[in-house]
Amino acid sequence: MSEKLQDVEPMVYRSRISVPYHWWAGDTASAFFIALRDEQKIVGIRCSECKRVFLPPRKMCPDCYRENSEWVELPPTGTLRSFTVSRRKLAAQHKEPPVIYGLIQVDGADTALLHILDEVKPEEVRIGMKVEARFAEERQGTVWDIAYFRPAS
Repeated sequence: MSEKLQDVEPMVYRSRISVPYHWWAGDTASAFFIALRDEQKIVGIRCSECKRVFLPPRKMCPDCYRENSEWVELPPTGTLRSFTVSRRKLAAQHKEPPVIYGLIQVDGADTALLHILDEVKPEEVRIGMKVEARFAEERQGTVWDIAYFRPAS
């Protein structure tokens, strides 16, 4: 029998699997998403020990191992720290290519938020450029309540 299996040509089937699921965001992420949805506010959380402000918010400080509990309202402006350009359509993308993904350090935060840049051509994007958030018209309590960041006016 093993000789026959060796003679069988392997077959490859291309397929996509859709696995819908729900997950609980937890207290910290829920507060962040609710502020985006209901108030169009970007909020971070400050460590009581080292005073670093985390965006996206983190329940625990990764340096001090303390529970973060001091919420900080942040402005909708920031600085682009890094970026990449996706030139092909991916399933998770909300728009057609090219899509510019950027690490945005919102003013007042010590960490960066990964999000999309728009209203700018890929060849015009520069590390260090000032950006501002544009909120979605219809908000649902996700990070996409910030529709995108664009060059600051």
